[in-house]
Amino acid sequence: MNSHVSILFASVILLAAFAIERAGQRYRIPPVLLLIAAGMIAKPLLNAFGWTLAGLDMIVPIIGTIGLVLIVLEGALDISLSRERVHGARAAMSMAVLGFVVCVLVLTPLIHLYFAFGLFKSAVIAVPMAVISSAVAIPSSQFLPAHGREFVVYESALSDILGVIVFFALVHSDGSFLGVAEGLLGGGIISLILSVACAIGLALMLMHSQGVIRFLPLLAGLLGLYAAGKLLHLAPLIMVLLFGLTINNPALLARVPLFSDWLSKDYETTLAEFKAIVFELTFAVRAFFFVLLGYWTEISTLLMPMAWLGALLSLIVIYGTRALLLRRFGGEFGASLLWLAPRGLITVLLYLTARMIVPVPEWVGGSVLLVVLVSALLILVAQRRGEQPLTAPRATSVGAVEDPR
Repeated sequence: MNSHVSILFASVILLAAFAIERAGQRYRIPPVLLLIAAGMIAKPLLNAFGWTLAGLDMIVPIIGTIGLVLIVLEGALDISLSRERVHGARAAMSMAVLGFVVCVLVLTPLIHLYFAFGLFKSAVIAVPMAVISSAVAIPSSQFLPAHGREFVVYESALSDILGVIVFFALVHSDGSFLGVAEGLLGGGIISLILSVACAIGLALMLMHSQGVIRFLPLLAGLLGLYAAGKLLHLAPLIMVLLFGLTINNPALLARVPLFSDWLSKDYETTLAEFKAIVFELTFAVRAFFFVLLGYWTEISTLLMPMAWLGALLSLIVIYGTRALLLRRFGGEFGASLLWLAPRGLITVLLYLTARMIVPVPEWVGGSVLLVVLVSALLILVAQRRGEQPLTAPRATSVGAVEDPR
């Protein structure tokens, strides 16, 4: 495919994604379903003209990683911190940790029994399926009240972070429990310390930025630090989340005497402009990722009976364990939260890495995509539940707040 056709294809993707986004909002269909379907339809159409997209094995993970960073940042930019919201954050974090751990503990022995893998390799395959995708959950939570969206942002972002920490602790360990524990402890503490320092530094740059070119160097620094953290086997999503929370809540730094004078007078305008750029970039990257993922997918793998069986068992574990946990954490609000646990971008990214470490049959990739599609489709159930008057989870004690947007 020559450069002009590539430009045309990219333009069509963005325009189609914009139309899909609007249609999804109007008809309450998760855009991720339509974007993946559009990619699947585009493949035979391009083949009919003799065009093919090359290099997707490299392009899809890169776009997905950038999209993950931007989506977590976008979610953090929607959160305003205050004392009355601490309980909500604590409840969401508890739900994220317990949901992830329980899901891994149930899936790992099932994978171990079927594939006859060791528990270590089984856990490497199980972790991606246990992670809630913030790339899908955050944009899909717009039907919830503001405090409900905050719960989803905290839960899905922490699920991503926890999944990354545990996954790479498994991958880079020697396969022993002690090796994994050392990876978790060292990676978690080092990630937190470096993330706080980097987030404060980036936030100060934005608070004191001047001139015409302000945001591109900042985003380049954020992505560069994220990539460096990944190369060091850390969890740089913590930095992304802290950076977004810090710049959207400048009072956190203003209380420190050393930084009290760094906030410029026109900071609110600067922040609004930065948010607008982040939202638009997030939309574009998310659109490219899911369309290319649909194009990249071999439809034959989705038709394998074993792929459907694997997906069914995974979905039963995911939503069965979630339902049990929400009996403890949820009230009426839990009816929507039950079905708002999609798998998506982060699941695909971790699985792509896992299959390079643990050889698995081709149908497993089909199971992963089926789980992504079905879990996105189940968001429709959450939206219908959301139409009913809901109260916050019992464990959150969070009052309604104005839409931060």
